[in-house]
Amino acid sequence: MGVQENKLLRTKKPAITHSQVSGQLFDTLPVAVYACDRNGYITSFNQAAVNLWGRKPEIGKDLWCGSWKIFHPNGEPLNLDNCPMARTLKAGIAIEGEEIIIERPDGTRINVQPYPVPTFNDAGELVGAVNTLIDVTEQRSSETKQAMLAAIIESSEDAIVSKTLDGTITSWNKSAAKMFGYSESEIIGKSITIVIPENRRQEEDVILGKIRQGKKVEHYETYRRRKDGTEIAVSLTISPIKNQAGQVIGASKIARDISKQKTNEESLQRYADNLETVNSVGRMVSERLDVQEILQQVTDVTTQVTGAAFGAFFYNKLDEHGESYTLFTLSGAPREAFEKFGMPRNTAVFHPTFSGEGTVRVDDITKDPRYGKNHPHFGMPKGHLPVVSYLAVPVISKSGAVIGGLFYGHPEPGRFNIHHEGLVESVATQAAIALENARLYEEIQKLNSKKDDFIGLASHELKTPVTSLSGYLQIINRRLPADDGNKPFIEKALSQINKLSGLISDLLDVSKIETGQLPLSFTGFDLLHLAKEVIEVMQYSTKTHRLTLESGVNKLLVTADRQRIEQVIINLLSNAIKYSPGANQVNVTVSVADNKALVAVQDFGLGITRDQQDRIFTRFYRVEDMAAHISGLGIGLFISKEIISRHNGRLWVESGPGKGSVFFFEIPLG
Repeated sequence: MGVQENKLLRTKKPAITHSQVSGQLFDTLPVAVYACDRNGYITSFNQAAVNLWGRKPEIGKDLWCGSWKIFHPNGEPLNLDNCPMARTLKAGIAIEGEEIIIERPDGTRINVQPYPVPTFNDAGELVGAVNTLIDVTEQRSSETKQAMLAAIIESSEDAIVSKTLDGTITSWNKSAAKMFGYSESEIIGKSITIVIPENRRQEEDVILGKIRQGKKVEHYETYRRRKDGTEIAVSLTISPIKNQAGQVIGASKIARDISKQKTNEESLQRYADNLETVNSVGRMVSERLDVQEILQQVTDVTTQVTGAAFGAFFYNKLDEHGESYTLFTLSGAPREAFEKFGMPRNTAVFHPTFSGEGTVRVDDITKDPRYGKNHPHFGMPKGHLPVVSYLAVPVISKSGAVIGGLFYGHPEPGRFNIHHEGLVESVATQAAIALENARLYEEIQKLNSKKDDFIGLASHELKTPVTSLSGYLQIINRRLPADDGNKPFIEKALSQINKLSGLISDLLDVSKIETGQLPLSFTGFDLLHLAKEVIEVMQYSTKTHRLTLESGVNKLLVTADRQRIEQVIINLLSNAIKYSPGANQVNVTVSVADNKALVAVQDFGLGITRDQQDRIFTRFYRVEDMAAHISGLGIGLFISKEIISRHNGRLWVESGPGKGSVFFFEIPLG
């Protein structure tokens, strides 16, 4: 062998032995493995065992196993000398299928299945044992979760169902059986459509379509069908079921019975609707003063909200025999349905209502002991509206008098409840107030009409003697010498006669306005010139105020009733002087705005509060703070507003307490 060959032999690495290979495999195994000698001391272990124990044991010192603490599967402590490895070394046999719990130094616990196997030498002597530890923590956790989930599903009050993607039912809990009426054995393997009403089958296609896309369907409210055919309101939550690869393989469905919730919601909504109905009826009847309209609205609305087939209001008016009542309004049936059978009489059924004893509500009036006792029909006449459910509520005035009664009927039994009773009683109370108001309004209208007739007649009758009296006084005044001592008294009498004549004229104008007979004679004239004339004349008659006129125009032509417009200006100036006793000036402005003639009369007097500004234009209204010490009937502004309105114009005021007032009127230009 040459030198070169010897050199190669010297540098060649030694071959890897079988024991080296075994050691490498032992260290890299993913499963925890360790070995003990025959006395139980650990002689070797791999890294997986260290990871499992959470610590590195000491060779030759740690006995039986390297775990911190060990326990039985039920959590009770397990002595080390009774662990599976100890028992294997003591008995010389392998142990399989047992399970223990080990605790790491950090306090975490792991479920482990040990597989200790004894080792023997060639002579058959026990020399130790090798233990393989399998971590089954995740498996046990999964099993626990599955058990808990199964318990939850079985104890849930909601129906929990699973199905395949074609709708085949694969699981069915007890609540599902209770809710839908099908037992588990009856339903497994059947299509989920068995519990879906035919008119809702398309919902299943939509739901499964979303599930196939991996989407969840939450709180889907719908209806499902029981085994007996009845339908229930349910809220559905459907989730996709996926396999380990993440593929959707089915769906789990949670169905909650929301029938009570729906009923409660409907009850609340019905209560809110009925409350709104009562409020709307209250507003409606309070705004109306026509008896026919009030009662018809009340009858129509209450018939609708009670679900009655028909309703009626009967006035508590007796006929000559003292026992019949008057049908006034009817809803839900033709009037002939009542009239051809005659009006109700004072029978045992009707007496509690028309006597005001209280409400009568009967589920089946034909079985009531008060029913069918009277001649000639002894019950309902042939062809009469079929009444089984019956509700009657008296309408009682504030004074306690029974105005009449509201009656409702339905051909089916048990259609009216205490809620309907309370609702109609509330409306009946409001109707009674409205009817009383309507009656009072009718009486006021009659009295008002008589008053207007009296005012018109009295004013007309007074006009003649006052005119004659004024004429005679004027003749006497002209015949008296200038130095006659009686002349000043005659002049004062004439002044008072003129005032009285003006009041009578105003009353006549009010009467004419009320009857629509106020005459107007339209002519063309200069409104600015008219204002100047009125101011000049009135300035002579007042010693307390200075009247001024301002205008940005030289002439202002209008087409109007000159005498009536003059009457308005005089009235506004008179009021300005009367209601500004502490001032000494009144300003009048005449201008043009928006193709209209505008006249403003400003005083610096007491002023008018906001709430009184609209009422001062009504007849006979006087501002309370001023009425006590200032004379007048409170009709001047009423007449003025009517005159301006008849000219297609507008009269209004701007004022405030202590700030004086400005009265404006505008009329179209000529």
